[in-house]
Amino acid sequence: MILLTKINNVHITVNCDMIQLIEETPDTVITLGNGDKIVVKEPMVEIIDKTVEYRRRIRQLVETEYKRQYGTE
Repeated sequence: MILLTKINNVHITVNCDMIQLIEETPDTVITLGNGDKIVVKEPMVEIIDKTVEYRRRIRQLVETEYKRQYGTE
């Protein structure tokens, strides 16, 4: 989940695995897999950066847990 800000300054979290499309028109519009659209303040590149960082954290947690359970092979 990534933290974003809607146009009306309301903070929301978005499941980045559900993002299908991001457009800058010039507002940033996120289209989710179910067709819902969300207009946010963050530019496209920032959403991409947040998504990449989120996935890195998840991968790191999985690797750490795997090593804890099964050793450091």
